[in-house]
Amino acid sequence: MGDEADREPAEGEGAPGWREGDSAVFIDYGRAFTPERERQHEIIGDLVASVSPHHIVELCPGNGDLAKALLDRLPEARLLALDGSPAMLAQTRATCADHADRLELRSFDLGETGWRALHPAPDVICSSLAIHHLDGAQKQRLFADLGAALRKGGVLVIADLMRPEDGAGWRIAAEDWHRAVAARSQAIHGDDRALRRFEELRWNYFLWPDDNAIDHPSSVAEHIEWLRAAGFAQVDVHWMLAGHAILSARRP
Repeated sequence: MGDEADREPAEGEGAPGWREGDSAVFIDYGRAFTPERERQHEIIGDLVASVSPHHIVELCPGNGDLAKALLDRLPEARLLALDGSPAMLAQTRATCADHADRLELRSFDLGETGWRALHPAPDVICSSLAIHHLDGAQKQRLFADLGAALRKGGVLVIADLMRPEDGAGWRIAAEDWHRAVAARSQAIHGDDRALRRFEELRWNYFLWPDDNAIDHPSSVAEHIEWLRAAGFAQVDVHWMLAGHAILSARRP
């Protein structure tokens, strides 16, 4: 996501990576850039609550809105938030200040594997708008590792960009995302400032995939196939709009 001018190579790679400038944009405009953000959080909350969790791990919490919603709803739960951005971790801490005693923050790299030996085994692992930064092979390894990390009966919840399978799907996703941001910009800011920023940064992957070198969305079908191959059961899709979807899967 974001403008190529705001990118720099990730450590050890030639490809552009996420920078703190991207974090600042998302902190400022993420609510407007994310279709039906509040409804997404409600659905994720329902899926998380279904296992009466005591230990939740969130991958890449962004500005902390989802973490706060989960901690608000589940007073018995503790949440470990993992992010590679100092700005995102700081914002999550501020957003969840009322739940500081039940929140732990750690820095990590999503693509690395050392952090995936999670103790105690979490009841829930969830992620919103992060896993699409991994390519297909990395996603498959991640799903296998998360399946091993979860407690038996635990749930994995993924909200993310999904790659359409044909040209019509790309057009629909691009148009719906643009409309969603236009409406949310007016509702949240009272003007089109978020839409203008969205367009300036070419944030709409479905319009400008070649300008989003750090994004590697996979299709819904691929997610389902890879989750099942990783040993998950009850793999399901619960919501989809504008190229964004929410899936869940349970460890048997």
